[in-house]
Amino acid sequence: MKEYKLTDWLPTTKKEVELRGWSELDVILFSADAYVDHPSFGAAVIGRTLEAQGLKVAIVPQPDWHGDYRDFKKLGRPRLFFGVAPGCMDSMVNKYTANRRLRSEDAYSPDGRHDCRPEYPTIVYTKILKEIYPDVPVILGGIEASMRRLTHYDYWQDKLMRCILCDSNADMIIYGMGEKPIIAVCNELSDGKDIKEIKDIPQTVYLSPKEDIPNGINDSDILLHSHEECLRNKKAEAENFRHIEEESNKMHAQRLIQEVDGIYAVVNPPYPPMSTKDLDETFEYPYTRLPHPKYKGKRIPAYEMIKFSVNIHRGCFGGCAFCTISAHQGKFIVCRSKESILKEVREVMELPDFKGYLSDLGGPSANMYGLGGRNKNICEKCKKPSCINPQVCPNLDTDHTKLLEIYHAVDSVPGIKKSFIGSGVRYDLLLYKSKDEHANQAARQYTKELICNHVSGRLKVAPEHTNDNVLRLMRKPSFKQFEEFKREFDKINSEENLREQLIPYFISSHPGCKEEDMAELAALTKRLDFHLEQVQDFTPTPMTVSTETWYTGYDPYTLEPVFSAKTPREKLAQRQFFFWYKPEERRNIENELRKIGRTDLISQIYSGERNKQFSAEKKGKFSDNKPETDRHEKTENKNNTHNRRGKPGIERKNKRW
Repeated sequence: MKEYKLTDWLPTTKKEVELRGWSELDVILFSADAYVDHPSFGAAVIGRTLEAQGLKVAIVPQPDWHGDYRDFKKLGRPRLFFGVAPGCMDSMVNKYTANRRLRSEDAYSPDGRHDCRPEYPTIVYTKILKEIYPDVPVILGGIEASMRRLTHYDYWQDKLMRCILCDSNADMIIYGMGEKPIIAVCNELSDGKDIKEIKDIPQTVYLSPKEDIPNGINDSDILLHSHEECLRNKKAEAENFRHIEEESNKMHAQRLIQEVDGIYAVVNPPYPPMSTKDLDETFEYPYTRLPHPKYKGKRIPAYEMIKFSVNIHRGCFGGCAFCTISAHQGKFIVCRSKESILKEVREVMELPDFKGYLSDLGGPSANMYGLGGRNKNICEKCKKPSCINPQVCPNLDTDHTKLLEIYHAVDSVPGIKKSFIGSGVRYDLLLYKSKDEHANQAARQYTKELICNHVSGRLKVAPEHTNDNVLRLMRKPSFKQFEEFKREFDKINSEENLREQLIPYFISSHPGCKEEDMAELAALTKRLDFHLEQVQDFTPTPMTVSTETWYTGYDPYTLEPVFSAKTPREKLAQRQFFFWYKPEERRNIENELRKIGRTDLISQIYSGERNKQFSAEKKGKFSDNKPETDRHEKTENKNNTHNRRGKPGIERKNKRW
């Protein structure tokens, strides 16, 4: 194991700045997450990016926003700007469930504590910095600011909110993955430009009077409905969102402009996708890959989840309606080189407690590495948010050969016992029948190798629902494809004498979903012998198609009305169908089925259940105070901790938006 000195981390205190011999800082980053010096943590990436430009950078992680604001004063005034990075997750998603209840822990805070960050840290931190240093520029980054760059619906306040620059008083937003724009902004500021003069850098957002917008508002721009119009007319908000999403996923996007409070929010188009060389560089900065020494003896849940993982690509072309990945990273896949991936694997192997098992060799989607358009000219003109929905684009090269080569190269590294795939697998890509038979053969080989070599006892996939209309609104494939994949999964398990489990994810209360749809989901998954556990209630989060549909009541692409369950009673009525197998839920479910006129489903869901329960009770397997579900959970916990060969397995909790 490599020994690190305190100066191997970016400084976080005055003492650490002095240890480097610095008398002044160029940039000070304020982060709402604990400081983990790892390429999966945004503040670390931006800090290392700026450091590589020769700048003096410090990070203040989770400053105390109460009292005398000493954490905001301790490093003084930076030469260029303050950066506010509110965290790897939206602060409200991080804190609350879909039912607005406090989550069990804050995954990005030491020991999972909830008192280390405020709600909406972007706004709270910026207001404090502007109060203390009104003349120092403040630039926002991270998922919270990116997804609030224009008018958006906020579920936790249950209202439409304006561009976050208005409420925070910050000077600029850098949205998406910020390495390129942050360097460009630093160069402009270093040349003596005022932050108010910087208006032409891609992937930035600023507020401006109409007369000061470069080139004025012209035909090449998209002028959105004003914030005030969106407050009056929900259909206007829905119309806006289609443009916002399309411009996030174009190779050559247009500038977006929206009036708010008499001025204009201007969203410059994003940078083109990074090159492999640029992406390799981002991952090869001198990260320690460890939490800052100040957290010694404390557990940071998110770090524990990813510390033995390696991210191999950026971007996702799935376009799922409830996900923000494409809005933040874009739909075009950028891959790391094999050499860069292997270099990081060897660095992971040097970490304390590494036992030879990589918890994840993946990305936003596990099996998109190396995939993209055959004819790039077609891609440059495309504005569709998904390359695989409603069907796989005929221009998409679905050959998994390059990904298999990565798996084989990693697994051949001496000391690697097993590499697991913890990221979500798109089984619709594996089932797709291309005109290229080589690609089809590679997909079959990938499926077999995935199941045989890269699963820690359980393979998690995300069909999300069973109803075709709901799946259409989710931009997910038909449930028939999941059933086809399950048959292939079971076949390979049988042939290879394995005992892997297939674990499906499902969502209730998504726009378009009704109680009857959830009841049919229960009947269908019961018929497939699933007792569902990986389930969640739909949570509206800023800047997703699903959220805009949920709030406005319209599909942004068709402007057709869409029903959404919104009241606690409506949401509970849907969610209960996930748990049909729990004895305490049966009476409510049967009553609900009678109420909606679907008594035919009672026999489908509960056929044989009384006999099963009687038989189990007779054998003493469970009683009224120890239901069968407890026994089921114990079996699952056992499968979590050991893989099929009896060696320690690693279960990765997927982060979902």
